[in-house]
Amino acid sequence: MGRRSAVGALGLVLGLLVVGTTSASAADPLVSQGKAVTASSVEGAGFEAAKAVDGSASSRWASAEGHDPEWIQVDLGSTHTISRVRLNWETAYGRAYQVQTSPDGSAWSDVYSTGAGDGGVDDLTVSGSGRYVRVLGTARGTAWGYSLWEFEVYGVGSGTPPVPGVGYPFGSRQQSYAAGMLRPSGSTSTVDAAVVDYYQRWKSAFVRQNCGNGWYQVISPDADHPYVAEAQGYGMVVAATMAGADPDARKIFDGLVKWKIDHPSSINPDLLAAEQDVNCRSVNGGDGATDGDMDVAYGLLLADRQWGSTGTHNYKQLAVRHINAIKASEINPSTNLLKLGDWTSSGDQYYYLSRSSDWMIDHFRAFRKATGDAAWDTIRTAHQNLITSLQQNFAPGTGLLPDFVENTNSSPRPPAGQVLEDPNDGKYWWNACRVPWRIGADAVTSGDSRSLDAARKLNTWVKAKAGNNPGNIGMGYQLNGTQISAGSAPAFFAPFAVVAATDPGSQAWLDSLWNKMIQTPIDGSSYFSASIQLQVMITVSGNHWIP
Repeated sequence: MGRRSAVGALGLVLGLLVVGTTSASAADPLVSQGKAVTASSVEGAGFEAAKAVDGSASSRWASAEGHDPEWIQVDLGSTHTISRVRLNWETAYGRAYQVQTSPDGSAWSDVYSTGAGDGGVDDLTVSGSGRYVRVLGTARGTAWGYSLWEFEVYGVGSGTPPVPGVGYPFGSRQQSYAAGMLRPSGSTSTVDAAVVDYYQRWKSAFVRQNCGNGWYQVISPDADHPYVAEAQGYGMVVAATMAGADPDARKIFDGLVKWKIDHPSSINPDLLAAEQDVNCRSVNGGDGATDGDMDVAYGLLLADRQWGSTGTHNYKQLAVRHINAIKASEINPSTNLLKLGDWTSSGDQYYYLSRSSDWMIDHFRAFRKATGDAAWDTIRTAHQNLITSLQQNFAPGTGLLPDFVENTNSSPRPPAGQVLEDPNDGKYWWNACRVPWRIGADAVTSGDSRSLDAARKLNTWVKAKAGNNPGNIGMGYQLNGTQISAGSAPAFFAPFAVVAATDPGSQAWLDSLWNKMIQTPIDGSSYFSASIQLQVMITVSGNHWIP
């Protein structure tokens, strides 16, 4: 008898719904029994497809013998979030097969795949959504056909979205993650409720309506100024993602958009000025910062998909202008790498300096899709090449990246000392702590082999370094893994949950990181740590999607 657990991705549930591992998925009801079912073939009378969903372990569906591929699919009647599929094979089992979901019975997405089936009972934890669920057999385990005593699907019906005008309500998981990605143990409703609870506390601590003018802001008490572009970018991405869970999400988002429009960069006015003082006035030159601009553009694309662009603000138009401005002013044209901001130009000491935490690979994919500009493929590849090179040449045992990388035009390397912010600029410090989240976000959503490799290097190292105890993750490391600072901060431990989700053997490790996150109270003096943890929770719960 074979038993295995798999977690893939997709999902359609409203408001606050579920995630799973095998133990938790039992919390969701059986939704396939007695439903309409069809199959590619039937061996003969008495082996009809309906026999696999009749609740009886003594009747079965059997396909025609000696033929691949074959399939059986059940129509659940409406869109469901799927958390578990249980296959009770007869002797004629599938050696290679996929479990797939579909909204319409035509376009299919894998939520589980194996080439090493061994029969018996496969009790699979999955994450997906659709009206239809199919088992597609591509290689038989015997000379006969495929035969199932029972084909059971567990999940929650979502019907139509309960939030009018919201395209991707929080919890709906309408975009699939790569097959095999993990989720925290627990029902989807429990996990999503934890995210919403943390969001509400984050919102109370850091979201403000200061200085009038219809503005919303995310305050940054731990930054150099009360308002920084990085925080507003975080706020826009979060607000657009939480639509459907927070009825005020669009109001907050539009207030953040107005802030962006009213605080243009002094160099490229389609970008956001990086810093504002207590009176909400741009200061310190009023130029742009790449990290904030990347998230602002991404947040605008999310908003266009959530609410459309026919309201107060044309989100899509603003997004494309912002993306084009990033390309024009924050990409080094000779290296195709991100600069620190629109303020550095050819000939200055920072022109060939880049910050690893700005390298948001999934954002590059979204920019390519939104603009149709193939330059974003080139830009994405340049950053992935640099990640690979840095891991191989400077952190082969850890996969850690430094805060900053210098000499990007010749021999990219971590700086030996301070080049911009801190003597630890060449180490895994308060910028690079975000790298596992940023690399992992692309890995789980795209399944890109380079992102997966980079993420898994980080996960393998940190799991061993911490001895499977998230409390042992320190605040900063040399690239060889030597700890710089003791203590614990969500900015350092939370991002490792995203790379843990890429490793099928790290369920217990992911769960321990998740539990550490939900047990750590928000520190109202640290918007940085809390904002990172919130976005990590969104991603590992399966609620991150690419516009």
